[in-house]
Amino acid sequence: MNELPASVKVKEVGPRDGLQAEEAILSTEDKLRLIDCLAEAGLREIEASSFVHPKAIPPLADAEDVFAGLERRPGVIYSAIVPNEKGADRAVEAGANEIQVFLAATESYNQNNVRMSVEDSLEQSARIAEIARGADTPSVAVLSVAFGCPYEGPVAQERVLELSGRLIELGAEEITYGDTTGMAYPTQVRELSEAYRERYPEIPLRMHFHNTRGMGLANVLAALEAGIDRIDASVGGLGGSPYAAGATGNISTEDLVHMLHEMGIETGVDLEALIGCAQLLEELLEHELPGQVMKAGICGHLMEAKP
Repeated sequence: MNELPASVKVKEVGPRDGLQAEEAILSTEDKLRLIDCLAEAGLREIEASSFVHPKAIPPLADAEDVFAGLERRPGVIYSAIVPNEKGADRAVEAGANEIQVFLAATESYNQNNVRMSVEDSLEQSARIAEIARGADTPSVAVLSVAFGCPYEGPVAQERVLELSGRLIELGAEEITYGDTTGMAYPTQVRELSEAYRERYPEIPLRMHFHNTRGMGLANVLAALEAGIDRIDASVGGLGGSPYAAGATGNISTEDLVHMLHEMGIETGVDLEALIGCAQLLEELLEHELPGQVMKAGICGHLMEAKP
């Protein structure tokens, strides 16, 4: 087991991965309020939207307007996720600070998600990386269902590692493993993380967990123990894949930050301000969110440490 990291880079994915699963569609102005609240709370990586076809995911149809309206704060990376070349062109034009290409580790999920084979997605990934390089914009790759597929079941570790290598060869500067439907468990997370770091030590690995079966934060701890220091989370625990029945929200950003701070791990995030963002999102959506710390409050240990 590795020594726990001293700090963790938390990427906030609520404005994209969270809102895409909502039936209610927030106005562009409300999305911008949320994004700015998150940046004000200290989050330095925010997934602002996705440049997919507007009919595919209506809640994100205003991606250009969101990026045009951002009050860009110094040091904050406002990223966009794209499925193809057209999406990459739109993201570059909109001024995304980072482009995330995504594909699945299995054929079935990839077909359901982007209507392409995995090989076709890899070809798209090569062209997207070229577009990003031409715009001097960093590109990263997200590998969905890396821990298990709702259609095909368990995914072989070697399959995940092999696809990671191909994405790195195409120019990915970071790889994210997505537990898209909450099938991961801690020992699996630790073993895959260690195997990745042994094979690709120069390329950072990020983890994206869902809490579908209640193991989200346990999986985070397993990743930390394997030396991973980059984690995705969604404010209030909002989210869930529209292509996988029963896939509830991502791990809650404030729950994650609370746990990390209790463990003495730095995030650069103001936890009280972040809880305020989760409460703002509840007001905007007009329904309760699954995050726990926003309900229970900050633990006494952290309160005692405040000056």
